[in-house]
Amino acid sequence: MKIDHLQKKFGKVEALKDITFDVRKGEVFGFIGPNGAGKSTTIRTLLGILRASGGSATIFGQDVWHDAVAIHSRLAYVPGDVYLWPNLTGGEVIDLFLKLNHQKHSTKTDNLIKQFELDPTKKSRTYSKGNRQKVALIAAFSTEADLYIFDEPTSGLDPLNEEIFQKNVMELKQAGKSILLSSHILSEVERMCDRIGIIRQGRMIETGSLEEMRHLTRTVIRVQTKEPLSDVEQLDGVHDVKKDATQTNKISFAVDSDQMETVMEVLAAKGIMSLQSTPPTLEDLFLRYYNNDEQGVTNDAQQ
Repeated sequence: MKIDHLQKKFGKVEALKDITFDVRKGEVFGFIGPNGAGKSTTIRTLLGILRASGGSATIFGQDVWHDAVAIHSRLAYVPGDVYLWPNLTGGEVIDLFLKLNHQKHSTKTDNLIKQFELDPTKKSRTYSKGNRQKVALIAAFSTEADLYIFDEPTSGLDPLNEEIFQKNVMELKQAGKSILLSSHILSEVERMCDRIGIIRQGRMIETGSLEEMRHLTRTVIRVQTKEPLSDVEQLDGVHDVKKDATQTNKISFAVDSDQMETVMEVLAAKGIMSLQSTPPTLEDLFLRYYNNDEQGVTNDAQQ
């Protein structure tokens, strides 16, 4: 799957301004951003529901708008809000979804129903949001496809069912399938995804593996030294210094990854007695883009 400078306008409103990323065979690509950033608009365009205003998007080398029928025969999709036929049972809906994709109810389907602890004999109208999600997920995981698109798929699921979802996604990955996962649960993305794309206000502002992105995040250091640490907060790349009220040689602070070596040299000269470091996470990266008022980051994302 490849998206190249994709744009989508609704009248004068630019929902998508510049979206470029690809999803490779056998990888889980995490697509993250807050509500209103353009995640679902991008996915609807990929599914051929919306027609792009500019740029291009192809799946299996085929145009997502002109070749939507052919593409859909090789993909499975789960939205964040699943609406079911109210008078059909959950089992009947699963079988209908499979039939629409030219697939059949299998032993795998039965195993998934057990894993997710779904009662397939109940009418869909009695299901909670979580159970409606389970129906769609069971149908998707039962489908033999090459690309799986999940748009906030665990919305409404409890932690145990989230784990079952993650296990099944990893099995798809091991089988060489491609997965596009749109999610706001950063721990879920961090645990499963090979690469990550961050979208903000209709633009992709960063794409790559979490390791590649760690240079944009900060490591939290807690340190106690033999000598006072009064001058550490003056160093380049040091932020959010918190001093111990009773000990001048004990502080915590965040440090930019590219300044780590310099800062560690200063700490070593002070005589390190104890040191604890917390590595940066995807949440740190995300918050850096969305909650940081630093001029450079904000302007970068908005230009």
